[in-house]
Order: sequence, then C-alpha cells, then structure tokens
Amino acid sequence: MNMSRTTALLLAATLVATSAPLLADPGDAFTLADASGTEMTLPAEQQGIGVYLFWASWCPYCQALMPHLQSVEDEYGDAVTVYALNFRDEKDPAEYMEQRGFEFVLLPGADAVAEGWGVRGTPAVYVLDESGAICFDRYELAVGNPPGWEEMSHRQKAQRRAPYWAARLRESLDGILENGRC
Repeated sequence: MNMSRTTALLLAATLVATSAPLLADPGDAFTLADASGTEMTLPAEQQGIGVYLFWASWCPYCQALMPHLQSVEDEYGDAVTVYALNFRDEKDPAEYMEQRGFEFVLLPGADAVAEGWGVRGTPAVYVLDESGAICFDRYELAVGNPPGWEEMSHRQKAQRRAPYWAARLRESLDGILENGRC
C-alpha cells in the first residue's frame, strides 16, 4: 500500500467516525425554559461562572449538597450562577426550592439535557468557565470510603460527601477566578 492510499483510507475512516452522531458532552448548548417560562440557551447565556446542578427533590445527596451550593452562590455573588436542572422528579421543584430558600436559576424538566450530557445519577455537578470550558465534574472526584460505609444509609453517606464536593467545587471556582479560566 502506498502512502497516498494509506492517507486516503485514514481520512475516510476519520470522516466516517466524526460524521456519526455522538452523545453530547457536558458543556454542549441547550435551550430550556426557566421556572418563569423564559427560555435560556446555555452555556451561551450563562451569567459569570456557571455551576450546573442536575438534581431531584427525592435525592438525599442533592438535599445535602444544595445548602452548600447556596452558600457558594452567596459567597461568590455575581461571579457565579447556579443553574438547578431538575430531572427524574415528580414533585414541584419550584416549591421545593422556595421552601428551603434556594435562589438558583431553576430549569425544570431537564431530562433530555441530562441524557444528552451523559448524567448518570444525581447529583451531577459541572462548573463551566465563562468560555464554556468544563472546569469541574463531580463524577471525576475520587473519594475513598471510610470504615463502616456499607452500613450507612444514603442520607448518612450524603452528609459525608456533600462538604467534600463543595470544598472541591470552591477550589475550582477560586482557580477560575484567579486565572480567568480553568
């Protein structure tokens, strides 16, 4: 096989591979209506650094993490916006957030976005800098399990994990603010 034929075959294989539909990745654009019905296209219309929380009201890990995220939004002010993408939920997410005093941008009915972003479970948390680059992915955090982990309830496990996730998220935000990007 000569070099030009090899090059042509590699080019053809690359074109076939890249033309096949791919599962969207976190950071891919989507349009959803917020709780008031106003459509938003994200991350293009993201305000500051975006924290994308995929959550459900029944999830004990979400319940444990959300107060930490509210404190992040309070602490960082306009530099950070938390987008609460509710999915796999039968309860009213707006009522849930109002009862607990959460002031995130609520995007209900985010099932298709969760699927497109490859969300495997709740909570999923991503941080995107202002250019839309992914700087934090909660799924990538490696955490060992303490002794007795298997005997703990999900609620107990959530209470242990949430502060750790929030601390790593703050480290990511601080790095973005210091460097202007990931």
